[in-house]
Amino acid sequence: MATASPARTADTEKITINLGFVDLGRIDLLVREGFYASRSDLIRSAIRAQLDRHDASVAPAIVRDDFVMGLRDLSRAELEALQAANQMLDLRVIGLARFARDIPPDLITATIRSIEVLGTIQADAGVKAALDACRTNKGTR
Repeated sequence: MATASPARTADTEKITINLGFVDLGRIDLLVREGFYASRSDLIRSAIRAQLDRHDASVAPAIVRDDFVMGLRDLSRAELEALQAANQMLDLRVIGLARFARDIPPDLITATIRSIEVLGTIQADAGVKAALDACRTNKGTR
């Protein structure tokens, strides 16, 4: 009997990297010697150390560009309220922008003026296509 794979959580995203054989072997040695629980544990630790190292350098850009850090959930009700008020949203997220499943693509084009997500967008295919159109048609990144 097959087991279900665990659901992806909001705070992780799978990536793929290429490493040389020697680097991979050295990582495996550190794991074998108990310095890290796994290859992923070492890689996450190394990435966090580099992010911390550069934190002061990028902090002004986060403030200047008015980014939201972490999870930004967008609901149909929020976007409908913007539409009713005849307002548009400039959305900037570092982390995860998650769009509710009941949001129709036309509501995206009616309410999202610009979008920049440094991280991941979780949305239905139609919403993603509408977001791509917002980026293309409005000259935003």
